[in-house]
Amino acid sequence: MNSLRDEIEFMFSGQGMPYHKVSMVLAVFIAVIFTVVYSNNYIKEAGVAVIDIDNSRFSRSFIEDLDASPFIHIKNVYQTPQNPDKLMYHDEHIAVLYIPHDFEKKRYSKTPNNIGVFYDNINAAQLANLREALNEIIAEANAPIGIEQIQALGLNALQMQSIMQNISLKERLLFNPVDAHSNSSTFGFLFFFGTMFLVFATIGLVPRLKLERKWPLELQGTSLGLMLRTVPYVVCFTVSMVVGLMLTRVIGDLTVLGNYFTLLAVIVLLGFSVALMAVFIGWSSANPGVAASRMIFFLPGGFILGGASGPMNVLPVWVQVVSNVFPLVWGYRLLRDVMLRGAGFWDCLWEFGTFMIFIGVLAVLVHLRFGYEAEKNSAAAGADREAEHESV
Repeated sequence: MNSLRDEIEFMFSGQGMPYHKVSMVLAVFIAVIFTVVYSNNYIKEAGVAVIDIDNSRFSRSFIEDLDASPFIHIKNVYQTPQNPDKLMYHDEHIAVLYIPHDFEKKRYSKTPNNIGVFYDNINAAQLANLREALNEIIAEANAPIGIEQIQALGLNALQMQSIMQNISLKERLLFNPVDAHSNSSTFGFLFFFGTMFLVFATIGLVPRLKLERKWPLELQGTSLGLMLRTVPYVVCFTVSMVVGLMLTRVIGDLTVLGNYFTLLAVIVLLGFSVALMAVFIGWSSANPGVAASRMIFFLPGGFILGGASGPMNVLPVWVQVVSNVFPLVWGYRLLRDVMLRGAGFWDCLWEFGTFMIFIGVLAVLVHLRFGYEAEKNSAAAGADREAEHESV
């Protein structure tokens, strides 16, 4: 009974992880937040680009029929040839349709009328409703065109049957054609657990310095000195992720299409963003153990909302916007573009720039908090000296 009483007292003492609070917060977080986040049961209006080379009345009518579907949103229409791969950068589109020249002319002839469709198959789960909707629209387009039109065109039954069946889809899966788990689950979990242990190493940095009585000395320096303490952990994180990717590439079927130096830059930026956020969030904890429990506020959310556990398109728009507060969301987005889609640095320049601004904001928050602590410590030291002088 003494052991039980002692452990209960420790749990409520604040000297370790406050499990009585963490367990309740976690239950509420999962039950309420994610019920709202996953309120959509299917992907509504998946982003699709159309390359309409024909640019005819029939092709424009066909595009309108596509956009009318609740599963499809035609985000962009191009009348000139485009690279489908680049149209899928930044998760902009999950499919690209190619309507060829003479699409309308072939509609009323025996000539096969093929529409090309390129799917972003990095996450196959996002394509199910879209593919079903496309097939239904193609079936409707292949319906009889009406007896008056048939008579006007002077077509016989065989020619009419050709018209009814001549439009078809020619599909091509990009980036992950064999649905390899290395490009989805393994890749996602590698960076999730890697950042998790980076957080464990850095979130208790300030509480540890306080316990070691090094904090007053640290406050005599600058905030840059505090941020530099994260460098060894970020280096270890970077090396471990590179080794993990190499092993997955050698023994698995991981796709690595982008430039290796660009990929390395993404991993380094991800490491610094996670470390700085961990330092800031764990700042006021009583000890490193308590600080570690705060990981649930920003790391699991980045994994779930970053597209590693499921398609981003299933989330409501407001959730996709709010998800940008999580470093892992930025990391996963850039990693998919650079590593899996083969995007170059200039292709991702905007995202690199905004990610660095995000890291800059985190650095400013750490700097402001450090300045506040330094000022408070200086004032307390001055008060102590004044009290000591008066006592003398």
